[in-house]
Amino acid sequence: MNEFDLVLPAAVDIREVGMRDGLQLEAPVPLAGKLAMLEALVATGVRRIEATSFVSPKAVPALADADQVAAELARWPEVHWSALVANARGAVRAVDAGVADLEYVVSASDGHSRANAGRSTAEAVGAVSEVAGLAHGAGGSLEVIIATAWDCPFDGRTPISRTVDVARAAVTAGADQLCLGDTIGTTTPLRVVQLLDAVRRACPGVAVGVHFHDTRGTGQANALAAVQAGVTQLDASIGGLGGCPFAPGASGNIATEELVYMLEESGVRTGLDLDAVLGAARVTEEAVGHELPSSLYRAGGRSVPRALDAR
Repeated sequence: MNEFDLVLPAAVDIREVGMRDGLQLEAPVPLAGKLAMLEALVATGVRRIEATSFVSPKAVPALADADQVAAELARWPEVHWSALVANARGAVRAVDAGVADLEYVVSASDGHSRANAGRSTAEAVGAVSEVAGLAHGAGGSLEVIIATAWDCPFDGRTPISRTVDVARAAVTAGADQLCLGDTIGTTTPLRVVQLLDAVRRACPGVAVGVHFHDTRGTGQANALAAVQAGVTQLDASIGGLGGCPFAPGASGNIATEELVYMLEESGVRTGLDLDAVLGAARVTEEAVGHELPSSLYRAGGRSVPRALDAR
């Protein structure tokens, strides 16, 4: 090892969230378009996909067809499917639709919690046990995603102690794993490592993943910092689509193709084929009807002109 070597894991597990986070701010995509996206995403080799969200159709009309999407998932049995819920009602809907592996969102800040779920952080934490019971009773698992883990658009910077308290309470109430969300894309690599260290110390033995938005162009740097810190579960969205409808200024997630490119070129296996991911991005662009924000997608993959490569 020399001074320029990075300490990186041999492989990571990427969860594709384009079907949920990527589409929730878009005009509703017809079911046929979503199925075309799913088929293209499965062809990339990704084995974890967040298929949809069982939330109020009035609040998020783009995902009003959650039950219809869930009914189609059995055609791809090799994929680990999950769905996001905001409360126990959503968990019941998901389980009834055949999706037992759930993600339940708890905002670390009260301001975002009230805007996103209509209740305080403490009230949202109080429902973890019921949601966990529903998931476990159906033979599934519960991942608690801690939104605004670093910063909130209403309350400002989230104290590390606040996020740690939420994480500890969620695990005590039955969460099987955690995910830290940079909801408005404001965090930076040092803060990523600091919070990860604090949460893992408070919840030893619990898997902790990360969910970054690229609002300020730091998403990939944050992902690399997390991977260097030992994180092996990362969320990404095809084409860089995404954003939170209840967080002013929040923009897209880190792009799946950009994350795959960065990690594979750094010697970290993702299990995803970059050319197939770019193909899925093309299908996604057709489905949403506008250009995607991903820089790599616009650049066209890893091709480098020979003259430049020689330099």
